[in-house]
Amino acid sequence: MNAASTPHGDLAGRTILVTGATNGIGLITARELAGRGARVVIVGRNAEKTADVARRVNATGTVIADLSELTQVRRAAQEYRERFGALDVLVNNAGAYYATRAETGEGRERTWALNHLSPALLTRELLPLLRQARDPRVVMVASEAHRMGRIHFGDPELRRRYAARGWAAYGQSKLANVLYARELARRAPWLQANSLHPGMVATGFAHNNGGLVARLYRIVDRFAITPEEGALTTLHLAAGDVRVSGRYFSEEREVTPAPQAQDDGAALRLWELTERTLDAALS
Repeated sequence: MNAASTPHGDLAGRTILVTGATNGIGLITARELAGRGARVVIVGRNAEKTADVARRVNATGTVIADLSELTQVRRAAQEYRERFGALDVLVNNAGAYYATRAETGEGRERTWALNHLSPALLTRELLPLLRQARDPRVVMVASEAHRMGRIHFGDPELRRRYAARGWAAYGQSKLANVLYARELARRAPWLQANSLHPGMVATGFAHNNGGLVARLYRIVDRFAITPEEGALTTLHLAAGDVRVSGRYFSEEREVTPAPQAQDDGAALRLWELTERTLDAALS
C-alpha cells in the first residue's frame, strides 16, 4: 500500500506545518497532505534544497531554520506566525541519531536539542495559533527506540554517560517525545497530541554519522520499508479519523508504549524540566 491509497479526506482549508520535510517520511508527509488540498508549509535547514522540495511537493511556503538551535526555532515560529497566520496541524518530524556526543553552537547536546527541545519549543510557540483551529493536532514522530530509553533528569544532555553509539541519547529523546505528547494532551484537552513510531524506514537514517555506522545502516535500509509506507501513521494522525489524545501509534493503530512512557509523574517532571530549560535558554 502506498500513502496516496490511504483515505485521509479532503484537507482544503487546513494549514499544516511539517518539520524535517526535505527528505524521507517528512517529504512524503508534506506531499500527501498537499495532495489532499492542505496548505502545507515545510521547514528545512538548506534554503535551496527546501525550495526545491517545496516545488516538488506543491507546498505553500517554506521556513528556513536549523532546528537544533533554539534561537532559530523561536525565530522560525515568529516568521511562521507573521507570514501564514493560521495553523491546524503541527507535525514535529525532524530528528536525528548521532553516534558520538557533540554540542550545538549554543552549547547543548545535539540529540536532546534537536529531537526534544526543538519540537517542544516550536509547539509552545505555535500553541496560540493552534488554539484558534477547529480541529487542532500536534503529531510527534517518536520511535520504538523509546522502549530502551529513560530520562536522565539530573543530566539530560548526558555529559557524564553518553553511551557507545549514542543509543542512550537517542532512546531518551524518543521517550521524551512520547511523554511530551502525553503531558501536552493533559494540559491542552482542546487539541489532539499523539506520538508515533513510523517503522524502520529507508530514509538514510544515521548515514550522517559516516564510517561504520553509515555502512551498517545502508545494509539495514535494504530490508526497511519505504518512506511512503513509513509516512502512513503520521498521515493518519495528521489527517485521519482520530478521536484520542496523548496516545502512541504504530502501523496506523494505537499501541501500548513502554511502561516508562506511561508514567504521568515522569511526563510532568519532563515538562517542567523542559520549560525551565527553554526559559533559561531564551531569556
